[in-house]
Amino acid sequence: MAAGIIAGITWAIASYILTIATGNQVFSAQSLIFVTFVSTFIHDASSAVWATAYNGVRGNLGNVWRALTKTKSGKWVVLAALIGGPIGMTGYVMALTYMGASIGAVASAVFPAIGSVLAYVFLKEKMKWYQWIFLIATLGGVYGLSYSPELNIENFWLGILGAAMCAFGWGIEAVILAKCLTDPEVKDEYALQIRQTTSALTYAIIILPFVRGWGFTAGLFTPETDWLIPTIIVAGLFATISYLFYYKAIAQIGASKAMALNVTYCAWIAIIPLVLVIFGGEMPTFSPLQILCTVVVLVCGIFAAADFKEILSKRK
Repeated sequence: MAAGIIAGITWAIASYILTIATGNQVFSAQSLIFVTFVSTFIHDASSAVWATAYNGVRGNLGNVWRALTKTKSGKWVVLAALIGGPIGMTGYVMALTYMGASIGAVASAVFPAIGSVLAYVFLKEKMKWYQWIFLIATLGGVYGLSYSPELNIENFWLGILGAAMCAFGWGIEAVILAKCLTDPEVKDEYALQIRQTTSALTYAIIILPFVRGWGFTAGLFTPETDWLIPTIIVAGLFATISYLFYYKAIAQIGASKAMALNVTYCAWIAIIPLVLVIFGGEMPTFSPLQILCTVVVLVCGIFAAADFKEILSKRK
């Protein structure tokens, strides 16, 4: 559970830093879908480099290659990367683009519930009745934090398709990874490097050429944007740490509980501005609804992953 909470906190930090980078005027003249694809590519590519460095320092690069080429689980991680990375992220962007921010929030909020159902069907992971209640409350809190009254529906069916791609993509990815991580030859840090490298290569070879984004991406490496790429790389570092702990949580407590803890990032990202006040940042203002939803997400997300019967039996 500690690993899952750390995964949520570090993903919130990564998202906050990435938002600063994509808010740069270089991106402002581009469409949302274009900016998301370019920034996600740089983000995942830098994360893949960080993961490679991590495994290299630990002397695990040979093990990563063996896990990829010699085991079925390693190849399933590649499939999970394609489903959760390019497919899931593309769906998320489609939901944002065609139906507005609130529908995109729904897509990101629903994936733990879909993943939990899939984990129950395929992995026989069981959640207590009260864990389902806490999970639903957590997802409600996530939606409340991201809610926008402006639907701005441009294309209903493409928006719904995108939301489904996002929710099922991220949910299926977690379930496949949970199964793969039961293989002793596929450790969480190996799976992470395979996942991020697969995602980055897919963006580089297929998605960026399709959206004609390579010229724009190459143009970011200029003196005028000297701080932009390092900022995204730092976001990739925190994302790598988040994935490491997220995969560790999946391996230790299962996909359902890990997803419930990971989605608490929506609350942690709301808390970050308060922490920055210590370093001279401006005091943020929160509505009563935002405060309530933040508390709900943090408390209910942790309770959704907690098996009280198991905890009490261990204390005895």
